Amino acid sequence: MSMDTAPNIPADMIRPPVNRAMRVLDRSFFRKNVILSAAKINDRKQISKIRVDLDHDVLRVGRMQSVQSIRGPQGEESKAVLLHPRIKTDDSSTWSPKISELVESSQIDLTPYNLEIDYDYWNYQDIMSAILPEEEQNEYPTGFSIVGHVAHLNLREDYLPYKHLIAAVLLDKNPVIRTVINKIDEVGDQNAYRTFSYELLVGEPNLNVEVHEQNCVFRFDYSKVYWNSRLETEHRRLVDKFRPGEAVCDVMAGVGPFAVPAGKKGVFVWANDLNPDSFASLDDAVKRNKVSKFVKPFNEDGRTFIKTSAKRLLESDIRVDITPKNRASRKTPSSIELARTIVTSPKTFNHYILNLPASAITFLPAFIGLYASHSNQFTPHTPTKLPTIHVYCFNTKSDDNKQEEMKICKEISKQIGYEMKPGNLEKEGEVEIWDVRDVAPMKRMFCASFRLPGQVAFRQAER
Repeated sequence: MSMDTAPNIPADMIRPPVNRAMRVLDRSFFRKNVILSAAKINDRKQISKIRVDLDHDVLRVGRMQSVQSIRGPQGEESKAVLLHPRIKTDDSSTWSPKISELVESSQIDLTPYNLEIDYDYWNYQDIMSAILPEEEQNEYPTGFSIVGHVAHLNLREDYLPYKHLIAAVLLDKNPVIRTVINKIDEVGDQNAYRTFSYELLVGEPNLNVEVHEQNCVFRFDYSKVYWNSRLETEHRRLVDKFRPGEAVCDVMAGVGPFAVPAGKKGVFVWANDLNPDSFASLDDAVKRNKVSKFVKPFNEDGRTFIKTSAKRLLESDIRVDITPKNRASRKTPSSIELARTIVTSPKTFNHYILNLPASAITFLPAFIGLYASHSNQFTPHTPTKLPTIHVYCFNTKSDDNKQEEMKICKEISKQIGYEMKPGNLEKEGEVEIWDVRDVAPMKRMFCASFRLPGQVAFRQAER
């Protein structure tokens, strides 16, 4: 029972009517009358006091006020406290001592009350429990994503006969939602941009959305770019690792959920995406969130970008003036100049992000020889460390993930030609693996983070 009720209220008292043959939503079907007793309060000034006095006798049902307006025979309006169904108006043996006392002192009168409940009262889960087959009650669709005004379903085959019914109820019960779609293929199966095919189930045929994450605003056409609201915690986790003044290369940046928040905290980000629509939305997000000084958007092939961005950054001279604006400039003598604060970008990236779980590991060979002939830029010649790579991937799942971690490290080793093992990312040759989330019953998303080994970064090309 999903309704929040007192444990001793009959379980079926406020359940919605059941119709498991329904295929087209009939809102008028969901009406119910429950006959109760109510304590009519004779002095309106005493409403709060009497409500407290009757605390143990009050009807407690989630999303329902216990004090209601009632009308007398002449149409006069009064306030009444709804009482627990065990209390009968015409049977004083069911009354508590407090009710008897208040009736005898004429502070209240007991009267029958017809509690009318309709479709608007019940929530999505309540209605689903009344229309889906009983064998599906334990797993009815609740795992949908909301992206802006769009609800994105990924329905199992068992639920496809009910898809329009589910969508209609979902639209009714969530005021944020104006469009409900259902995914009809796996992300990335049809193209390299991680977009998906979908069907519109109900609502506006408009997938231009606005979403807010980490105090940033993103606008995009959800049908043309990749976005997953369930990754907000992961976006935040990684961005929290970046320090102001560092340089980050986001190779598959999408619309910028890593890049834009990082730029907002003063991190230099070179953000790239192959998808022209993602690039356009990324460029818009950079401008909209006023991080153009720190975030540079690119629209290039990821493997090429890894190499070319490293070379371009080495040759760059990027300086950003972050001097606070002088709000009292009119009062400041023109001869007095405020000290300026200039932040200079590093010549090498501190972090690389490869967020393309289905294939990002195959991009790792691009790091072989990335800084060949430039070893003088790094420890022990300078305090600068080689970059940390954060590569996302999918793998199977187990209770402790030990086997999966070994598989991931084995694949990383194969791609970069250097043996890697699970461990601490601060130690060369070790990989720190973070369990991001489940994506399917036997499939998990991981983030593998490791320091680029010197023997990989400085390896000269074979002749």
